[in-house]
Amino acid sequence: MNILFCTSEAYPLIKTGGLADVSGSLPKALLQLEHDIRLAMPAYPAALERAGALSEVSCLKLAGSDTPVRILRGRLPDSEVALYLVDAPEYFDRRGNPYLQADGRDWPDNAARFALFARACVSLSLGEGDPTWRAKLVHCNDWQTGLVPALLSQRAERPATLFTIHNLSYQGLFPASTFEALQLPHALWSIDGLEFHNQLSFIKGGIANADHITTVSPTYAREIRSEAFGYGLEGLLEHRSADLSGILNGIDPDTWNPGTDPRIARRYDVHTLQHKLFNKFTLQRDHGLPVSSQPLVLGYVGRLVEQKGVDLIVEILDQLAAHPVQVVALGAGEQALELQLREAARRYPRQVSIYAGYDEQLAHRLQAGADALLIPSRYEPCGLNQMYAQFYGTVPIARRTGGLADTIVDFNQATLDGRSATGLCFDDDSPEALLATCLSALSLYRNHRVDWWKLVIAGMQRDFSWTDSATRYSELYAALLHGDLADYARALRQREQHPPLSPRPRQAGQPLH
Repeated sequence: MNILFCTSEAYPLIKTGGLADVSGSLPKALLQLEHDIRLAMPAYPAALERAGALSEVSCLKLAGSDTPVRILRGRLPDSEVALYLVDAPEYFDRRGNPYLQADGRDWPDNAARFALFARACVSLSLGEGDPTWRAKLVHCNDWQTGLVPALLSQRAERPATLFTIHNLSYQGLFPASTFEALQLPHALWSIDGLEFHNQLSFIKGGIANADHITTVSPTYAREIRSEAFGYGLEGLLEHRSADLSGILNGIDPDTWNPGTDPRIARRYDVHTLQHKLFNKFTLQRDHGLPVSSQPLVLGYVGRLVEQKGVDLIVEILDQLAAHPVQVVALGAGEQALELQLREAARRYPRQVSIYAGYDEQLAHRLQAGADALLIPSRYEPCGLNQMYAQFYGTVPIARRTGGLADTIVDFNQATLDGRSATGLCFDDDSPEALLATCLSALSLYRNHRVDWWKLVIAGMQRDFSWTDSATRYSELYAALLHGDLADYARALRQREQHPPLSPRPRQAGQPLH
């Protein structure tokens, strides 16, 4: 079927987080299932530079832009996925982060920017942006595309709509006056539409108006219907629970694969794990830490924010420093947390290192070189780092929430005996729980190496590719178009309530990639 996949970022065109990884890999998996899927994204400078050859297919006059908006067509790099870039220089010709200014604050016109992008997506879906193609279904992602289902709901003849929540905490909230400024249909300003406590909510536009809603893991789909995780939208999500399901994200093995990864120091697989030690030595050397196999190297990759539990890591560094442990952190975010990590690196130069910012090669090298990965998130819609970690033989140490609960099999005697354990999990949102789990990992690493390697090997044998999840999306698309959505949702919820007891392994003889 013809699918328009709308997103504000996609790897390798531009990336700020996991949304880009999903947007760069899920369409490729769906293309393999013979869907005509086309990705729509704003034409940021980085996207224009990395997209390769582009051709103009239309020039649209859209509300919110004083000049015509060009629709450029090309291909998502390293794939056959068709790409549409919405070229509106007034709004998108800005270097750096697509959402933030250099000082870390939101662009003041973000509402106008992504309202224009939404209108362009509506035109593309209806065959106005590309006269040779029209969508049967529009798949929208996060608040930046939340207005697309809302605007399409005002059309008599329209494609089916699906809205995926990648992180409910980012909602696209703006003052009520913005609604009039954006010239949105008056029918959308209501408690059942875009109004949220007298504010304009982009994400509510997707949740309230899409034909179906998904989240990026089954556990997160349940969590966001509670007050603790719903950010004020739990009532609406509970109201739409029959139209809400969780489909776990996957990873792109063309990009993340220790057996083929050109970014790491030495490639390896489950049969050549001695080369992982070489990657550990390289990571230690590159970060100015003593090179040795003895310390347990704990890695962290992600935003430096409290949601990710980085403050919990900061609180236990003094205690960890009393043990043979090294910590390598990669990330950017809250300045206070960055400064605390820098201070810890100053106090313990032989045990702590931080790279403030994001570097794709370093992220790969950290996954390959660390022994374990810290993921103490207070909530985690899905998470990809724990999947990358297991695939790279790096044991995740994670809080049991969201997608982390769905993708990590906790270490205990039963899972160890069954060779299904892939990580160490904890429940309490506290530094004490994180420290205790890290010390358990240290004991396992130093005193029970056979059991440690069972964890490593079980993780590397997991199948985190998009194959299963893309099939579920394909089934959902078909249900949306053919009107049997209730049967689909019922079957999906039944699968969620009765998950497999052990991780899904690759088939015998199936290569890592």
